[in-house]
Amino acid sequence: MSLHLIGHVDLPAHLGRGGFDHAAVHAATGHVYVAHTANDAIDVLDARQYLFSIPNLPGVAGALVSDDAQLVFTSNRAENTVGIFAPGPRPEVSKVKVGIGPNGLAYDHGNRLLLAANVGDPQIAGSHTVTMVDVARRRVRASVAVPGRTRWTVFAASLGLFYVNIMDPAVIAVLDPRRPEALAFLYTVPAAGPHGLDFDPDTGRLFCACDAGRLVTLDAATGRILHDAPLSGVPDVIFFDRALRQLYVAVGDPGDVEVFDTDTMKSLGRTPTEKGAHTTALSTDGKLFYAFLPVTHRAAVYRVIPRDLPGATAKE
Repeated sequence: MSLHLIGHVDLPAHLGRGGFDHAAVHAATGHVYVAHTANDAIDVLDARQYLFSIPNLPGVAGALVSDDAQLVFTSNRAENTVGIFAPGPRPEVSKVKVGIGPNGLAYDHGNRLLLAANVGDPQIAGSHTVTMVDVARRRVRASVAVPGRTRWTVFAASLGLFYVNIMDPAVIAVLDPRRPEALAFLYTVPAAGPHGLDFDPDTGRLFCACDAGRLVTLDAATGRILHDAPLSGVPDVIFFDRALRQLYVAVGDPGDVEVFDTDTMKSLGRTPTEKGAHTTALSTDGKLFYAFLPVTHRAAVYRVIPRDLPGATAKE
């Protein structure tokens, strides 16, 4: 295995329900921004210690860092807004109203467009949407209906397209930021509940982890299914490590991270985390991996060991 546990970082105790959600890393500082949903806040840490929190983000679910724009984006599900602010303590947070229950986030720096994938309300017809936010003007550019509850989303810069997982029907919605008012394509996924999503720019592949316990690989340009592999359980967030050609899949029950070799799409094994741990982050240099532990409200920090090093093992 390629994950070696080097320590833990204690984080603020949960004040309410919800635990942690998505996380992202700021390259210039190495600081990790994690959505602490239970506290309506973003917690910020490094590999050694908790640093500070950014409060007043009701129901925060998503955290996304753009190193190109030097901005942090949050999806604040309980107030139907996205937050936009600069990295660092005590930022001035701009908020933009979006659709119902924003969750997944993706950003196109070239067009200065932030996509917020809104989970919607099953009692409100037409509430499953994605919102395109003009970041420069801090206003909504477009709202597009999608066929079901959204999950995670990614922007593929090399193709200039957004991809959004839809839980049911099991599809990936494709949107072109040059024509943000409508869907471009829908790709059918042959497994129930598309959830975690990431993109390999070198091969043009999408990795889609599904609730059915399957890892589906698709051609991002056409939607053609390239591979389908079993997972150890129901997945959540996934991260692609471009340098090591590995994919990290968080599984909350029983609580582990399953690692795949993306050249062969074979599992390299699992590293235990904690029951319910479905939030992870990968440093931009690929050397550190973080798993957020909801029971003990802390982050487990792992060093990523390249597979070709003699004797490389993970402490499990």
